[in-house]
Amino acid sequence: MAGDGQVTFGSEVLKSTARKLRRLYNDQIVAGFAGSTADAFSLFSRFEAKLEQYNGNLPRSVVELAKDWRTDRVLRHLEALLLVADAQNTFIISGNGDVIEPDENVAAIGSGGNVALAAAIALMHHSKLSARHIVEEAMGIAGRTCIYTNLNITYEEIG
Repeated sequence: MAGDGQVTFGSEVLKSTARKLRRLYNDQIVAGFAGSTADAFSLFSRFEAKLEQYNGNLPRSVVELAKDWRTDRVLRHLEALLLVADAQNTFIISGNGDVIEPDENVAAIGSGGNVALAAAIALMHHSKLSARHIVEEAMGIAGRTCIYTNLNITYEEIG
């Protein structure tokens, strides 16, 4: 998983070295966010609690977080997306209560997400690059194309 470091407010770059990825549940799960930074930190905290409650069962934790996010008065107003993965599963979680498991076994969120996703899918289908190299290339393309994405990229890998 990769994340850029840019935090914007309208057309202003507020921070270029943000860390949008977290390792969770004994480093077995990686989570990234897009959207409001404060909202994402709140969601990371809730998601970590779900992982603890369900002993690291990612699919169950994702569904339970989405239920809470959809029904809780405070959570319902948070504006962020989470992308979470372990060695077997990848999910996108939205505040509408959506839990999406991508078809292509690749996913992206955020402003440059569509560019990175298209590049990653093309590289998956038409190259023999490793997953790490595909992510590096896709993020590079997104960072050079999307004005809300920068090239200060962090990576997290799961065995």
